[in-house]
Amino acid sequence: MTPRVRLWERFDAMHIRYRWASPADYSELGEVMFRAVRYGPSLYSDAQRAAWVAEPRQGEEWNARLAKQDIALAQWDENITGFMSLEAEGYIDFVYILAEHQGTGLFRKLFGMIHAHARTQGATQLWTHASLMARPAFAAMGFDIAEKENIALNGQNFERFKMHMVL
Repeated sequence: MTPRVRLWERFDAMHIRYRWASPADYSELGEVMFRAVRYGPSLYSDAQRAAWVAEPRQGEEWNARLAKQDIALAQWDENITGFMSLEAEGYIDFVYILAEHQGTGLFRKLFGMIHAHARTQGATQLWTHASLMARPAFAAMGFDIAEKENIALNGQNFERFKMHMVL
């Protein structure tokens, strides 16, 4: 009997390339966000996930939002598998990793890039609004919960956490 191998166990971590995003990546980042939210493991309902990301983000508004951020990404076989973004004043806005690459160390590596970059920019803290899924990963990096939040988005209510870390 052949042992069952999860998809993410088949990739070779040595072939993951980490780099900073450029505007040419923005459309694919929208697709990664969509796939991570809609098809990855989640503690949110299907209705909440559809309200959160109804379709892949793209277009002028999306591009303008990303242009104001520094975005670390992971790429495997020419495909972006995850990304993390940093806005001014140490705010981590986006963190999305495709389901098949979760649990492989991508979050830790992307966070390392963001953390080092924030320090070189003179940031004194990092902070984020973490989803139910992201909260444990941020906690493992040393973030503390500042407050639990409940927000409404597109007719759905979401629980999330404002988290921060002093640099």
